[in-house]
Amino acid sequence: MTGQTKVAVLTGAGGGIGRAVALRLAADGTTIVGHDIDVDGLAETGDAVRSAGAEFLGCAGDISQRAECHSLVASAVEKFGGIDVFGCIAGISNAQHFADLDEATWSKMMSVNTSGVLWCSQAAIPHLIERNGALINVASNAGLMGQAYNVAYTATKAAVVAITRSTAMEFMKSSIRINAIAPAGVDTPLTQNFKLVDDADWSLIEPYAGHRGMSKADDIAGVFAFLASDDARSMHGAIVATDLGSTAG
Repeated sequence: MTGQTKVAVLTGAGGGIGRAVALRLAADGTTIVGHDIDVDGLAETGDAVRSAGAEFLGCAGDISQRAECHSLVASAVEKFGGIDVFGCIAGISNAQHFADLDEATWSKMMSVNTSGVLWCSQAAIPHLIERNGALINVASNAGLMGQAYNVAYTATKAAVVAITRSTAMEFMKSSIRINAIAPAGVDTPLTQNFKLVDDADWSLIEPYAGHRGMSKADDIAGVFAFLASDDARSMHGAIVATDLGSTAG
């Protein structure tokens, strides 16, 4: 790969962590293939990446569909000849009392947060192996601990943790590196628009709310850039907690 521009495919690139990662990698000259269901947000990210001097290909669609995930990877490979980094960043969240969780909410959250990671990983791994690449999933501290009023979300992120570890084991003897980042609250539109149940018992939430506020999207982008780099060559199957200590004890 010496002298060859790296190619990174990022889901959820239309804003938040996805946009921050795109800009961080673009600053190093990485070509970005961004995917999001938010067409306008994706276009804004594309403009920002190009302004940073990097090439950008935008692909709009629904990441919860297997065919879409495979099409995304195929488009990137056809356009740029291969991929070096794949970031499964797209995600959704909302809160509800467990008794009020309905089938539509459960299915939607599972399809975006978990199926999207599964199908993208399936599509990307063979190509990443060809280029000694890195697959980086965005999980959550919610996938490492129980959280009141958040059963569906925690289940999806625990599944991302399991997918990360299991694919890391299955491809242990290949050249790919597969890791995940597990943030707590990050100051992005996802958290800004998050609405807790009106009658929430804060004594149940305080143990995992943390004492250091929220991270910035750029903080997570920095960790992502490290995991994507050769400096992280010894890391495989790791779940990197970037949660300001919320899972420390």
